[in-house]
Amino acid sequence: MNTAGQPPFAAPVVDELTVRVVVDSSYERFLPPVEHPAVAVRQIKKVPGRQMSTLAAEWGLSLHLESSSAGAKAQYLLDFGYTLEILKRNFDLLGIDPRRLHGLILSHGHRDHFGGLDGFVLQYRPHMRDDLSLYVGGEAVFREKWLQEKGQPPESWGILDRKGLVAQHVAPVCCTAPHALDGCFTSGYIERKSFETVSGGTLIEEAEDHFTEDERSGKLVKDMHPEEHGTCYIIRGKGLVVISSCGHVGLINTIRTAMAVSNVDRVHAVIGGFHLGPAPLDYISHTVDELEKMNPDVVVPMHCSGANFIDAMRRRMPDRLVTSNVGSSFTFGV
Repeated sequence: MNTAGQPPFAAPVVDELTVRVVVDSSYERFLPPVEHPAVAVRQIKKVPGRQMSTLAAEWGLSLHLESSSAGAKAQYLLDFGYTLEILKRNFDLLGIDPRRLHGLILSHGHRDHFGGLDGFVLQYRPHMRDDLSLYVGGEAVFREKWLQEKGQPPESWGILDRKGLVAQHVAPVCCTAPHALDGCFTSGYIERKSFETVSGGTLIEEAEDHFTEDERSGKLVKDMHPEEHGTCYIIRGKGLVVISSCGHVGLINTIRTAMAVSNVDRVHAVIGGFHLGPAPLDYISHTVDELEKMNPDVVVPMHCSGANFIDAMRRRMPDRLVTSNVGSSFTFGV
């Protein structure tokens, strides 16, 4: 996992972690209370003092992460939803202070995760720390992604603006190997060693490295998401919290990589998008089989995880499943 000459990776450990959902696909005001022995769940049913405003949902994901260790706190914003309008609306309504962000993290180069980033930086950069970095999983995050419907010409799905970020004094940091931040760590390249296949549907243009004949000829080829990485925490006395923002390279692959690089075999929680919405039922069943073996205390599916996966969890691991909602927060280590 680490390149030659690097010191051994040492993953940080925290006492407590709160994950708050800033952007996701669903917001419901009238939810029953959720209680779980392994996580404290707080639901935002209305925003105090904002009777004429409400949280909004869209296809995309953004999570606010706050950890504490020996009294020291660290905050990150992981992913930025599809549009600035929804990201900014919810960010402001939830009262998140941009001055307290230690950094920004992008899970991979899809617009439903970076779409709000440029506008967010323009809006809030004067109020954020001077030495602000954006942590990405590799250079491929800056390559243009394409979508193509059957029988239709390909359409660009946009490209992350590196020059714009640098102009706003946001330093991109490529974390191809495991990378320790304040409280959390990124997984580095996710090894593909399970039954899972790379999913997601985007295409990429000719690669700079010229890996294949198709790429040398300039054709659009399947995006294998080498830049996708997980964001992870070790909760003292509890184990790993693995955040898979979209899971294009496989939820099980992501968890196993996090376990390997951190040398922690206890999985406390798995959170995020698992990209099982379009998956066949037997593939979902196989995923739940592997989750059962890992025995996490909590599983919180979001974004692209899909109704079929949630149904399978309700049947087979009902005591581990916790459902999500825009504005909700999940606190581990309490």
